[in-house]
Amino acid sequence: MIFFSEGYVSELLRMNVVDRDGRLVGRVGDIGVELGESFPLVTKLLLRPRGRREPLILPWSVIRSVSTEAIALTHPHGELQSTQLEEGEVLLVESVLDNQIVDVEGHRVVRVNDLKLGAVQGQVRLVAVGVGTRSLLRRLNIEGIALRLWSWFGRRPHERLISWEHVHSLDPTSQQLRLDLEREKLRRLNPADLADILGELSALDRATVVSGLDEETAAAAMEEMEFELQQAVLDSLEDEKAADILEEIDPDDAADLVGDLPKERADQLLGLMEPEEASDVKELLKYPDDTAGGLMTPEYVAVPAGMTAQEAIGYLRKAGEEAETIYYCYVLDDEKRLIGVFSLRDLIVAPPTRVIDDIMVRGLISVTAETSHEETAGLIARYNLLAIPVVDEGKRLVGIVTVDDAIAAVLPGRLKKQLPKVFAR
Repeated sequence: MIFFSEGYVSELLRMNVVDRDGRLVGRVGDIGVELGESFPLVTKLLLRPRGRREPLILPWSVIRSVSTEAIALTHPHGELQSTQLEEGEVLLVESVLDNQIVDVEGHRVVRVNDLKLGAVQGQVRLVAVGVGTRSLLRRLNIEGIALRLWSWFGRRPHERLISWEHVHSLDPTSQQLRLDLEREKLRRLNPADLADILGELSALDRATVVSGLDEETAAAAMEEMEFELQQAVLDSLEDEKAADILEEIDPDDAADLVGDLPKERADQLLGLMEPEEASDVKELLKYPDDTAGGLMTPEYVAVPAGMTAQEAIGYLRKAGEEAETIYYCYVLDDEKRLIGVFSLRDLIVAPPTRVIDDIMVRGLISVTAETSHEETAGLIARYNLLAIPVVDEGKRLVGIVTVDDAIAAVLPGRLKKQLPKVFAR
């Protein structure tokens, strides 16, 4: 049994390898592990022999000892026989170092700077991933110098490790590190934090994460992304998953995404969506992007005239779940024409038996679907509105434009990310 308590791959890579007789035979080039367990078993040593270009892959069982000076083998140099990686085995330097993993607790993507090995019940296993500054300094072989400098200021940086059991295995077919997809933890993240994490990932890893999320979580994160990143995510997904996510995204945002797709894929995704959601998106696609129709959402709350406050509250409990905002409640006559609006506050403080016609505001500020987005945003700003109704020629309500969508439409692209979501669900 090899005497080995713990160590880092970066330290082993700087070590010489000597044979049974103490003669130098080369240096460590890589470490192989067998996947499938919470802490993978170390099974191979890749040796780079002196004077030879081709490395040797040796079983870990030929190692007699590991010390600070060298790794000693059980065989003389002339008897060393190279073997092959078995199915399910990977090389750590080749496949793990410098890959990205998701640090769910820290709400960010981190790079693997080092890997920690440790003795577990007499076997050497991969136990943790080093992602902090110390791991990087050790990798660069300047950890000792840096620690002495820090000590002058009375500081000592902590070793930042993520246990390997929280990192999924490698995918042997792609030789890439799969991300830790603890779905429950990802689901609990703030959508903005999850969007930032997805934005830092490679396209392949991003698709892997989004495919593993439920549609509501994925949609909430996508609504926090820049449009270009939304497009990239949608392009990376299978049609069924993409359609499911589009159903959960606000119709106006979904229309923007679908409208930018090639017609063949746009039609394919719309065909896979639920008819009601697809119909909303198709209706919005009729309008140019730079108009109120291109900005509006059909998800609003409207109640019939003549209701009492108590009846309206009961109505909103049922109808408000799908609305983008219920801060404004619109009132329609028998012909579905817009005749007034009241706020949620007005409704709550009104006596239960009071008719909403008596508390609503008449003479509304509204726009048509053809109104430019600049004029729409200007009216919202001038009258300090949270949303503005969009009506047709007959004054029938067809949608609303919310303040965040209106302002985002006229802001420079670099500032849109900083705009708060007023109507976040």
